[in-house]
Amino acid sequence: MSDNKSSFTSHFIELRSRLVKSLIFIFVIFVVSYTFAEQIYTFLVDPYANAVKDDQVSRRLIFTALHETFITYLKVAFFAAIFLGSPVLLIQIYKFIAPGLYKNEKKALLPYLISTPILFMMGGLLVYYLVMPLAIKFFLSFETIGTNSSLPIQLEAKVNEYLSLIMRLIFAFGISFQLPILLNLLARVGIVNSNYLKKTRRYVVVIIFTLAAILTPPDPITQVGLAIPLLLLYELSIITVRFTEKKNNQKDLKDA
Repeated sequence: MSDNKSSFTSHFIELRSRLVKSLIFIFVIFVVSYTFAEQIYTFLVDPYANAVKDDQVSRRLIFTALHETFITYLKVAFFAAIFLGSPVLLIQIYKFIAPGLYKNEKKALLPYLISTPILFMMGGLLVYYLVMPLAIKFFLSFETIGTNSSLPIQLEAKVNEYLSLIMRLIFAFGISFQLPILLNLLARVGIVNSNYLKKTRRYVVVIIFTLAAILTPPDPITQVGLAIPLLLLYELSIITVRFTEKKNNQKDLKDA
């Protein structure tokens, strides 16, 4: 009993140590990112700037509260810290659980560890280079010039609102792009299989479009921009799960 308690305590201490190291690293990245907050801000504003550069109207981003830009820079720094610090957190978690895994289990887990930040990056790039510019042009299409009897309707985008939107979309797309990893892990532990994924495809389509509507602004561009890649990733998951099943069946036949 004492040995079990001692083992639990040592594991808890190790977990705490690794989490503290990860948080310290993320805090350091946050401080560094804040010193470059203006450059990161400029990078995040580029989709908006490129989308409106050919407009005849002079564009700008405004802030209406005295502290708004300062708070925005803090959000930008926190965004960069989480984005850059996540791989370190994943590595620390892997190092914590690795001693309790067999060699083949470590080998099987490693591709998921590598794929996670790659898929997150792919989701973020899709937002930055495709979804956001299309969404901006869609929203700007509702502007009106105005006449003698009506006032013009023109966008005056706020700094905080724009950056909150693009950061939220990057996180939403990045996390949603983890779908293949989640389904493959569930398949490995026997919760789902390729046949089950194929049978439930029609329900998954509804769920994906519902999630896209919840996670994105109320416009068809971003909703479809998230739903279509997720549907493709779901189909890819079926293929990879089927491949894993065949590989496991061949291994079982060889062992028999």
